Amino acid sequence: QVQLVESGGGLVQAGGSLRLSCAASGRFFSINAMGWYRQAPGKQRELVAAITSGGETNYADSVKGRFTISRDNAKNTVYLQMNSLKPEDTAVYYCNAKMRSRWSDPREYDYWGQGTQVTVSS
Repeated sequence: QVQLVESGGGLVQAGGSLRLSCAASGRFFSINAMGWYRQAPGKQRELVAAITSGGETNYADSVKGRFTISRDNAKNTVYLQMNSLKPEDTAVYYCNAKMRSRWSDPREYDYWGQGTQVTVSS
């Protein structure tokens, strides 16, 4: 049973910062890409940032220069440092991990965290 546990959400004023964390636990062979998605009320879930096991990163245009994704492979943890937050960043943020369950199985499976609320007041 794989679990992704997120922490770090909350309420912050515009211009402030928050740091999200997501730790993976359970039985799996490897974690490939990890990422953060968000979903605002009435909108579709969208990719915020992603990072490969080798450290390559990808960001949504709306967060470039403000958010930084990183990971600690030894701790199976991914982080999202969010600076210069704007009211439009308000959403539920979800952690995602693409994992292989066994060495003998090359298939990759998607796992999701439960979501953490980020609210930015103006």
